Amino acid sequence: MFYEAEVKNHIRVPPNLFGEDIKKAVAKQLNQQFDGYISKELGIVIGITDVLSVGEGVIIPGDGAAYYETTFKLIAYRPELQEVVLGKVTDISDFGAFMEIGPLDGMVHISQTMDDFVSFSKSNVLTGKQSKRSLKVGDLCRARIIAVSYKDLHNPKIGLTMRQPQLGKLDWIKEDNQKKEKAAEEKTDKAEKKEKTK
Repeated sequence: MFYEAEVKNHIRVPPNLFGEDIKKAVAKQLNQQFDGYISKELGIVIGITDVLSVGEGVIIPGDGAAYYETTFKLIAYRPELQEVVLGKVTDISDFGAFMEIGPLDGMVHISQTMDDFVSFSKSNVLTGKQSKRSLKVGDLCRARIIAVSYKDLHNPKIGLTMRQPQLGKLDWIKEDNQKKEKAAEEKTDKAEKKEKTK
């Protein structure tokens, strides 16, 4: 999920930026410092949206740079357990599918792609044995986050499932909904016919 967070931190501004407006210099350093930043608490920082306040600068002997206590806002993406996400399949392997979900990729294990026995073909397609449904690169899907790991901060791992109602390839969901609507209509028609014969 995407969040806007208010953060307070000490920001180092090097001497070559001393001539610039302090808010602009701090914003430049914040963008540099938080570009690609990942943490368990914040998630993946997308960008700095606003510098709210800049305190008095402090120069530390031997450094030459000024440090400013700064309050700022940022946008971050933090995947949460049980969150339903939309994504695009970016790669298929013999053990599952990789989906782009915002700034991260998540993985759907082959056993979690559909309620069917799934096989992998050399043309990078996952196919259900009975349903004949297929999953390939470029497909748009809806999945649920079932695992999040920050063990390697530079490469968080996201586990996904598509084996629940209203999850899976968007075409499958549409197809299932149409079948349900048709079955409900038939049931209603049958009940009306039965009522008329009484």
